[in-house]
Amino acid sequence: MKSDSLRELSDVELDTKIGELREELFNFRFRLATGQLDNPLIIRTARKNLARALTLQRERDLGLQRGRATQSKTAEDEASTGS
Repeated sequence: MKSDSLRELSDVELDTKIGELREELFNFRFRLATGQLDNPLIIRTARKNLARALTLQRERDLGLQRGRATQSKTAEDEASTGS
């Protein structure tokens, strides 16, 4: 899964996708423990896909917080220079 395809998702869709990826990883681990998984390297791919989605979610969270802080500072700067 490419991060570009994840970036196109809305916040709600991204949350849903993260849930699906976690469930998929759980199922792969379960199948590995029971000996039903043919290719154990698929767990590595699933972990990386989950990490990509979580990273994007965190970037969005920080971007919103940074945006608010920047807007506050800009408003304060304008108020102080206007006086």
